Amino acid sequence: MSQVPSITLNNGVAMPQLGYGVWQIPDDETASTVATALEAGYRSVDTAAVYGNEKGTGRGIARSGVPREELFVTTKVWNSDQGYDATLRAFDASLDRLGLEHVDLYLIHWPMPSHDRYIDTWRALEKILADGRSRAIGVCNFRPQDLERLLAETDVVPAVNQIELHPQFQQAELRALHERHSIVTESWSPLGQGRGLLEVPAVVAVARKHGRTPAQVVLRWHLQLGLVTIPKSANPSRIRENLEVFGFELDTEDLAAFAALDEGRRLGFDPSTFGGTI
Repeated sequence: MSQVPSITLNNGVAMPQLGYGVWQIPDDETASTVATALEAGYRSVDTAAVYGNEKGTGRGIARSGVPREELFVTTKVWNSDQGYDATLRAFDASLDRLGLEHVDLYLIHWPMPSHDRYIDTWRALEKILADGRSRAIGVCNFRPQDLERLLAETDVVPAVNQIELHPQFQQAELRALHERHSIVTESWSPLGQGRGLLEVPAVVAVARKHGRTPAQVVLRWHLQLGLVTIPKSANPSRIRENLEVFGFELDTEDLAAFAALDEGRRLGFDPSTFGGTI
């Protein structure tokens, strides 16, 4: 069994706190990398329809031999499939590509506020949840105003909001809103997309102090904040390295050093405008 601790979602479902993300991994490589991750001890895999690798993810799950009940599988509905009926069709297609009878978490990938479809899309997710075809439902990249509207107009509180989050973009306001509504914060691009975060002197210093890599201390920071995180790598040694973050703890001084790194600057798309044309 995996050493990764779990967080209990607001509907009682347990979700591993550290998962394996497959964004940007080609479908024909995904089966191998997913099988490697599961062999290493991961039990959570995060994919999406738009990644184009749900088939490979499903093959990797099947190849691993890990019992389905031990796994936590996440996928997402893409922007062009938003709307009630389209979302239900997209979900069926995702299950077919994954080769699974259910997923553990189904997410709206982007809010696309200018299209005004996410309420209808969420109602489709509520049906999927009620039918037992996903054990939990949530959103990605939702801003505070998107969440507030969803909470006001629908019945099920999202279990998760998966957002860009790393030491240089810490999203304190959104995390506080999540906490008020018992929504788990899940970090994508937790290592800053390899765009300089791991070379920041403060991060390097904390890593040296603990005899760890910069990536390991950054992932440890996410875990100690109570976040769920999904680092992505196609490199087998790095897949294993990213899992080796449970034998040490950051102290108050380390956490203060990380807190000082927040620049409030996105590396990824802005959810206010992304998906405006599909």
